[in-house]
Amino acid sequence: MEELILAIVKPLVDHPEQVIIEEKTEGSKAIYRLSLHPDDIGKVIGKHGRIAKAVRTIATAAANAAHQKKVYVEIAE
Repeated sequence: MEELILAIVKPLVDHPEQVIIEEKTEGSKAIYRLSLHPDDIGKVIGKHGRIAKAVRTIATAAANAAHQKKVYVEIAE
């Protein structure tokens, strides 16, 4: 799942080397927390949160198909 999120996010940002994902699993719930360069946060969130919502939708669909887990993607400030 981390590879999928990185494949989506890295082309969007100016500082791809500073994209870090922390994974936390609690039972049937997986939380992925994105840490980004401060200049890139707006690019990943997008206008009205559209890009962030799309990333969450893709991650949720992939997780449901493969693992039957709930997936949450958070963007750290």
